[in-house]
Amino acid sequence: WFTHFYVASVVWNGSLLYWLFRAEFLEESLPSWIQGMHCALGRDSQSKDMGNEYFSALLVLLLLWLHSCRRLAECLWTSVFSNGFIHIVQYYYGLGFYIAVGSTVLCQVPTNVRNGKQLSVQIRWYHIVGITMYVWASLHQHRCLVILAKLRKNKSGKIVRLDYDVPFGDWFESVSCPHYFAELLIYVSMAITLGFQNVTWWCVVMCVLFNQALAAALSHEFYQKNFHSYPKHRKAFIPHVF
Repeated sequence: WFTHFYVASVVWNGSLLYWLFRAEFLEESLPSWIQGMHCALGRDSQSKDMGNEYFSALLVLLLLWLHSCRRLAECLWTSVFSNGFIHIVQYYYGLGFYIAVGSTVLCQVPTNVRNGKQLSVQIRWYHIVGITMYVWASLHQHRCLVILAKLRKNKSGKIVRLDYDVPFGDWFESVSCPHYFAELLIYVSMAITLGFQNVTWWCVVMCVLFNQALAAALSHEFYQKNFHSYPKHRKAFIPHVF
């Protein structure tokens, strides 16, 4: 069921990325339905582009789309899911989140502005910092997901079990759910790429924070309850903090 989230995200956010790319580099107007979405969400189409909004939004949409592509590939070929169920509210929340989050990025830019700057002029230091953090967090998230998958596979890569075991290695040495922590860092990296000052995206970060922290706390409690020798020094979500 998680695979559906990333299919929806790849298609939807990929489409938004395509239209924003054409607006940024081919100087075309955004489609009327996107402009209508802007108006519905309160964005003034006549507002001025405040310092790199187009390019920063384009980068964040690209990072979001790449993140969705990677997670889709991991769901299909890396992760080994248990035979549990997902609540229908959580399912529709997940679908809605990935559709809303891309729309949120796009609504940070005016619909009718051309900034006409060269790509080399538009690159800022916070773009480099944000992308670097994004790559770092994504690599660790992938490593942790591989570690979890290997708990259910034999040495030849065949799935031999669906029950739970205690993971070790990488960020698992510090927290019970490092893949959730990495997810938070990925969204923080996008906030940095937007230049730190985008209040709307920081609200998205807070949403991810509370969602992932709750899931991590429940998983941590499960580990402690079912594995009596579970490492006591591990935190649930943020290393050495929570």
